Amino acid sequence: MAGEPKELRDQAILELLYATGVRVSELCSLDVDDVDRDRHVIRVLGKGRKERSVPFGLPALRAVDRWCIHGRPLWMRVRSGAALFLGVRGGRIDAGTVRRVVHARLAKVEGVPDMGPHGLRHSAATHLLEGGADLRSVQEVLGHASLNTTQIYTHVSIERLRAAYRQAHPRA
Repeated sequence: MAGEPKELRDQAILELLYATGVRVSELCSLDVDDVDRDRHVIRVLGKGRKERSVPFGLPALRAVDRWCIHGRPLWMRVRSGAALFLGVRGGRIDAGTVRRVVHARLAKVEGVPDMGPHGLRHSAATHLLEGGADLRSVQEVLGHASLNTTQIYTHVSIERLRAAYRQAHPRA
């Protein structure tokens, strides 16, 4: 059922992973107060304990709000603390659970290749670049220390650019 805590949590996880491109470990470590609903950003503690703010859109906000209002309170325990995402026993969700959630949910969608959370991270980065975001901005969103790491995500965009060029340019 769509209103059950697990469904609400899983939907919020998928929306937030795709919207932000954060790492699984970063998602698992999020606290409720790390979500700035007014500014549509999450505060992430990344590799090297570097903090960054990552924007997200309305679909992710709505999914997180549904989880926080209708799902999370049903699973909260004393040990839940401030954790944004909880496991069924009320503790902070772990990376293995997030990976299983992503694989299971994407397996239900016809035509979608089997991919895990890193595949969503890759898709988020690729779609940002294809939408016109500059490489430095994507580097910041992903929390990469080196621009070289971010450039890995440009290959799909370049291939699409080549295809568009061949199709549209008279001297291609």
